[in-house]
Amino acid sequence: MTLELNVSALWPVLAPALAALTVLVLDVVLPRARTAHLWLAAAGLVGGGVATVPALTQGTGDSTGAFCLPSGHCLYAASSLTGGLQLLALGSALVVLVLTWSDWGRAGPGDRTSAPTTVLVALFLAATAGVAAVPAARDLGTLLVGLELATLPVVGLVALERRERRHAGAVAGAVALLTTSLVSFALLALGAALWVAATGSALLDPAAAAAAAAVPEQGALLLLAAVLVLAGLGFKLSTVPFHAWTPLTYGTAPLPVTTYLAGTSKVAALGGMIVLVQTLAGTSGFALLAVAVLAALTMTLGNAMALRQVDLVHLLAWSAVAQAGWLMLPLASLSSRAVQAAGGYLAVYVVATVLAFVVVIAVARRPGGGATLADHRALARRQPLAAAALGLALLTLAGLPPAIVGLVAKVVVLRPVAADGTWWLIIVATLNIALGIAVYVRWLSALIARSGEDTGWEREVPVASPAAEEDAEATTALPTSADATEPAPDDTAQATSAEVGATAVAGQSAYAMPWTHRVLILALSALLVAGSIAPVGIF
Repeated sequence: MTLELNVSALWPVLAPALAALTVLVLDVVLPRARTAHLWLAAAGLVGGGVATVPALTQGTGDSTGAFCLPSGHCLYAASSLTGGLQLLALGSALVVLVLTWSDWGRAGPGDRTSAPTTVLVALFLAATAGVAAVPAARDLGTLLVGLELATLPVVGLVALERRERRHAGAVAGAVALLTTSLVSFALLALGAALWVAATGSALLDPAAAAAAAAVPEQGALLLLAAVLVLAGLGFKLSTVPFHAWTPLTYGTAPLPVTTYLAGTSKVAALGGMIVLVQTLAGTSGFALLAVAVLAALTMTLGNAMALRQVDLVHLLAWSAVAQAGWLMLPLASLSSRAVQAAGGYLAVYVVATVLAFVVVIAVARRPGGGATLADHRALARRQPLAAAALGLALLTLAGLPPAIVGLVAKVVVLRPVAADGTWWLIIVATLNIALGIAVYVRWLSALIARSGEDTGWEREVPVASPAAEEDAEATTALPTSADATEPAPDDTAQATSAEVGATAVAGQSAYAMPWTHRVLILALSALLVAGSIAPVGIF
């Protein structure tokens, strides 16, 4: 058997993978060249993004294959949708790299708070290469390897956080993610075995799946295989009931790594689900009904739990669960527009979520900052740029004007479901629109509150988020607004508390946001504004 390689189609995956290999080789030659590793990583991500242009310019229905068999079926196929997902993954990974640049640039043998730069960058690039490979997978082997490559290195990024206050939490989050990955891989492997037994091939070929579904015995095996693969992908996408790892890992991982999990990693999960649904579209409606039920449960539980959160990292974790339901929603339809709608919604979700995390990180890193609703109270007065960008991101996720792109995204994902007449799912989605608005307006009300005003949302102030502690770079221990409001036992203590609180406010006012954060905020906000001006071009 001979394969037609066509290496040029593989560059969106090869670029970050080769950059990871180059980083490891460079570390042997120049062990102290930490900044060079970061520049190599940036070059790999940018190079991979540029390599997606040929796929993006293809017409609808066209694709560029690699590792093609004599039968004409290719193990890797890049369509315009695949190219868009790969560009989204590489772009969001580049944002995370910028967020970690200063921290990873200092990492090394002399820094006990982190693993060496080489290890962190190599793991990061390897995971990104796996994410880029999944949407183009057209056989079970490539799909499984790509999914695990996209997940296991991220476990290392979470676990290698070794700051004294967070070590136990980081390890717990990493173990939760690792356990999830192993269980999901077991389900995927079992589903793959049943798939091969049903179709006689490891190829994700719609024609072979349809032929197997026509035979009762093989159709039953194929249905069971689809359910197991769907469950395995549900772990990756944080769908109910496979979501339990999400709030724990988000809350204990370093904030930039959490941003990677919330943005880049979701591209691999949804990409795998799109590949599965495209393959099964002509077989049985039961698998699509399972997608619909998972979508309804996921968005409802995610929004309900997000309403109870005061810690913003946990709020964004449950928001990611709810948004996973919206990502799955159009895939419950047999419409040809369903996968395009899911891909467009993913693009909007990733940009808005990454922008929200950039602002959360910027606020958490200021002196006396944190990642609770109380820390974002009156942010519009202290940091208007950050507050405006965060407000735009929250309005986009809620689907409210003037963030038209978020509203259009929700309409587009609902249209295939309405066309199929699945009205019960439309009703559930409509109720969740209201719940989602309550989740994000709650955060918005804190942003525009007057300084010292109690909006009613911050009365229950939990223990500071481990993720916020990890990213805080204050030179002195300063109290939060919640600390400053506690009654003092005597006048002296009360005066001391007031003085320290005034120092905290002064430190926050004097804090200058890093220029890299400003550039990221402006760039991501510009994308959302451009999408709101011309949203039709996104979908």
